[in-house]
Amino acid sequence: MIFAYATVGDPGALPFGLDMASMQNGALFYLGLSSLVFILIWLIGFRKR
Repeated sequence: MIFAYATVGDPGALPFGLDMASMQNGALFYLGLSSLVFILIWLIGFRKR
């Protein structure tokens, strides 16, 4: 499943064999995971208060 959007400013070739779709999917995965961890830590701290 690919969430990448093609824009006029997309680079032609990225180093290390990366492409824009994999970078955007990686960024979305990282943001989602970090949000879940933040909520989990916040809930644990709120419960211990």
